[in-house]
Amino acid sequence: MKIILGISAFYHDSAAALVKNGEIVAAAQEERFTRVKHDSNFPLYSVKYVLEEAKIELYDVDAIIFYDKPLLKFERLLETYVSFAPRGLISFVKAMPIVLREKLFLKNLIIKNLKTLDKSLKPNKIFFSEHHLSHAASAFYPSPFEEAIILTMDGVGEWATASVAQGKGKNIKILKELHFPHSLGLLYSAFTYYLGFKVNSGEYKVMGLAPYGKPKYKNIILNKLIDLKSDGSFRLVMKYFNFATGLTMINSSFSKLFKQPIRKEKEKLTEFHMDIAASIQAATEEILLKITSNIHQEYKIDNLCLAGGVALNCVANGKILRDNKFKQVWVQPAPGDSGAALGAALLLYYSKKENQRKIVSKEDLMNGAYLGPSYTNSQIEKDLKNVNAKYILLDDEELINEVSNLLYKGMIVGWFQGRMEFGPRALGSRSILANPMIKDMQKKLNLKIKFRESFRPFAPAVIYENLSEWFDLDIKSPYMQFVSRVNKDKILIDENTKSFFGIERLNLIRSQIPCVTHVDYSARIQTVHKNTNFRFYSLIKAFKDLTNCPVLCNTSFNIRGEPIVNSPYDAYRCFMGTQMDVLAIGNYILFKNDQINNLDPNYKNQFLND
Repeated sequence: MKIILGISAFYHDSAAALVKNGEIVAAAQEERFTRVKHDSNFPLYSVKYVLEEAKIELYDVDAIIFYDKPLLKFERLLETYVSFAPRGLISFVKAMPIVLREKLFLKNLIIKNLKTLDKSLKPNKIFFSEHHLSHAASAFYPSPFEEAIILTMDGVGEWATASVAQGKGKNIKILKELHFPHSLGLLYSAFTYYLGFKVNSGEYKVMGLAPYGKPKYKNIILNKLIDLKSDGSFRLVMKYFNFATGLTMINSSFSKLFKQPIRKEKEKLTEFHMDIAASIQAATEEILLKITSNIHQEYKIDNLCLAGGVALNCVANGKILRDNKFKQVWVQPAPGDSGAALGAALLLYYSKKENQRKIVSKEDLMNGAYLGPSYTNSQIEKDLKNVNAKYILLDDEELINEVSNLLYKGMIVGWFQGRMEFGPRALGSRSILANPMIKDMQKKLNLKIKFRESFRPFAPAVIYENLSEWFDLDIKSPYMQFVSRVNKDKILIDENTKSFFGIERLNLIRSQIPCVTHVDYSARIQTVHKNTNFRFYSLIKAFKDLTNCPVLCNTSFNIRGEPIVNSPYDAYRCFMGTQMDVLAIGNYILFKNDQINNLDPNYKNQFLND
């Protein structure tokens, strides 16, 4: 069994990944092709892409594996409704037809979709993994570790909401689990819902809002909403929650506890909302630090791998790192369900006796997460001609020099280069870039480019060799998975400033790189490396030569509610639908003022709020 296709689907962030002889050949999320954020449909476009990248057909694949077990999910659904009866009758009646029609007979649905690519597909090629095993495999097998403890935390898989596993060599063993409905992921999502953001997409807004507030309600969370033990295990007090059997995350008892109703989506954020965000973030960090401290003490293994949706909480990841219980921490760059497609494929590959795992270097095996489609200059030019774009062709050196100069002058640049990233972060292939030293750039990017809330922070992309000169971090962070502080000598404001509160703090010039410095002087750091993205590295280096600053502001190439752009056409549409100044796509450069084919000015209305 040499070629394995991994698939995740039917919940959120559907994806496909292809593994050949243990090497990750390609991986992509379905949303990038369909342009539907968090698309949960069968990832047919992603499957087609990964096969095309490997230059094979579906019949060449030795095995196909789905990332979880639908029968176990069905068991959990039934047992939950029985245990909470008669509560939840309405949601049970609504859920059952879908479960019986699609989820319970999932193998037939998978075969039906795949037979559009290979009519001769045999059912014995289809395998199923367990949800948390798929997550654990996605974190351990690509990591640079021979042995590690693997912590997976998310909303819920089949039954597990948190699991601790040990990875050693090519083997993974689940050591212990926490089961539904007791879930840190669902607890965080309950507060996402309470704050008026969308569950499964707005959690990062809660994390971004938290530094504006104070954790006034942390003790209420830890004393009233959960029963927390010293080892980090806990039980939710379910009288406050509705997600087990209802159609909402929380009930009226939850709102009464905090003495405020659920915030409506367009309602103004107040100091109360900021304090709530700060409180659930602080409570989450305390729980995670208890867990990681306990598992290090219990298993005496110095390497930690993280996966599951909770691993997207890069603020908490940074706290785990600085806690120094583990010598090394590695986080899967696609820790959610999309990455579980990759984990399932790797798990099946290494389950065979003949397939051995080799640690070839201290680097991980994710190829910088650049696992998606790329486009040649001729393909790009064809798309640009089709939309009557006006463009200039430059050689590599001219492109780098021109774009670095434009960034220096304060222009905002759409940067479309090489293979698309796998996972939720833009890492210098499908990015919007800006000069981080310009004081009002954060506000401009949020309101005029991304069309999103002004409070949300942006990430610094920094040349790895200059990392410690600017940030309080001394390890590689190529996937934006750790938050750390800007160094004190780069901060321009006294940290004890008391005269500004809440969103007012956004207007302060906090450091020499205010665009990427959050209000608590932190930053979600991406280290950029010559060996994984030479063109992006070269651009930042050229910018440094002009400014003595080895940092660029890097945000994903999309607007709020839109998936990150995939194709040259996607990039051009987003460029023309926003106030970006420049598009650098392959070796072509486009200036907004030169374009005559203005697209729909209501571009942002084509995507639902995230």
